[in-house]
Amino acid sequence: MPWSVEQWWQRRQRITGLAVPSPIGRYRDAWAPFTALVEQYRPERNHGLVLSQIPPAAEVYLVWVCTVGHEFVATPAEQRGRPGRTRSSRSWCPVCATPSLLPPAPRWPRLHNSGGEAVETSSRMPARRVAPRHGSPTPELWRSAAEVSPGEAFRSERAPRATSAAEGRLRALIAQRLDVDLSPNAVRVRSPFFGRLEVWPDVIVPELAIAVELDTVGRNGDEHVGRREGSDRRKDAVLAQVGWHVVRLRCRPLRALGPDDLVVAGVSGASVDALIERMGEVRGDLLVKAYRRTAAGRSPVGGRP
Repeated sequence: MPWSVEQWWQRRQRITGLAVPSPIGRYRDAWAPFTALVEQYRPERNHGLVLSQIPPAAEVYLVWVCTVGHEFVATPAEQRGRPGRTRSSRSWCPVCATPSLLPPAPRWPRLHNSGGEAVETSSRMPARRVAPRHGSPTPELWRSAAEVSPGEAFRSERAPRATSAAEGRLRALIAQRLDVDLSPNAVRVRSPFFGRLEVWPDVIVPELAIAVELDTVGRNGDEHVGRREGSDRRKDAVLAQVGWHVVRLRCRPLRALGPDDLVVAGVSGASVDALIERMGEVRGDLLVKAYRRTAAGRSPVGGRP
């Protein structure tokens, strides 16, 4: 049964025999990835304790205040596991995340045009053909997971389009250093991952069977933290089943999930150089060196310019 924060702190004082059982900053690294929770925590409403004094596994009720102003009580474990698969800052607040707890939205009167004629709906508008985006693969190059073998990289129409500028920069820096084909966006797996037999890493290097993931906490501070770490580990596992290796660039304040992950400040030339070195450790320096580009822009084995 969780304790109130005052009772929990007094109990810690009796057990340790110290006036301050845990100094400020002791659990800072554990809380650092959860930027949304750091913003929600209010020391003045929690016996004057700061969040870095409270272990993430503590059985204690804490008072939190979301960005909207909703005040609620939850344990550290409840807060860390709350976001799930949602990507909104509201997911960290049980009130915002539950529509039934919010007041009903006002119903505004319908506006009509001055002529009194009904506005033509989109269903009456003729369909328009959208031209393919520049640089996108032609339709005949798209393939489905049913057409490829487990472990094969391919271009999937189901894969989401890259929208992150950092991901685009990462891809460009890898292309500057390695003479490899970075066009595939999916890998066929044996075990279903979220109901599909394909996964979509951020960058795929088929020649080395290496998938590169760029992990950040995101705009709302709920990416790759909490229960989403379990999803990342499962993704690594299903790729390992088909002979692929995942190397993650974990941007601070995230911490490494596995021994081959790299914790970096962001996407830069230095971080990609470290990534290439880690690829050599995983697949062998000789194999990776065969795909390295030289100063002249060609690989040492006479690859593509």
